[in-house]
Amino acid sequence: MDSFFGLLKIRVKRGINLAIRDLGSSDPYVVITMGNQKLKTRVVKKNCNPVWNEELTLSITDLNAPINLTVFDKDTFTVDDKMGDASIDIQPYIASLKMGLQNLPKGCVVSRVQPSQNNCLADESCIVWEDGKFLQDMMLRLRNVESGEVVIQIEWINLPGCRRLETEGTS
Repeated sequence: MDSFFGLLKIRVKRGINLAIRDLGSSDPYVVITMGNQKLKTRVVKKNCNPVWNEELTLSITDLNAPINLTVFDKDTFTVDDKMGDASIDIQPYIASLKMGLQNLPKGCVVSRVQPSQNNCLADESCIVWEDGKFLQDMMLRLRNVESGEVVIQIEWINLPGCRRLETEGTS
């Protein structure tokens, strides 16, 4: 257990204006990869604005390992078509966790992350204290495709026996 820091729960909420890969629509699903971990959502048939509302959980052993999100169109007789990809930057979120803040007012915004060339954010993303935990909603603009965004939310889960995230000033 001491080889990993904890779990990152990724709620894949929905897709917005995803690319059309079939006749007038697509059958999208999301794949999230980090290292040798690969998780995927269910397929939503014939919908370019799908709602998944699915939770996928990664075991975090390296806080700097890239986390990638790829959207595919499910095909029956051929290889699934790629519908774009995005990277999930958890560094601002990890920095907020390391602040060691607790017992904040519900809905308190701890940090704001702006879209930049260094991330795939389509809009400002806030890290918020909600019901005793930090949550970050992200709208990710897909790359390598003509259109599409995916809305996710991340949440850190501490587990007993895991390596702790060092809070600022204690390292």
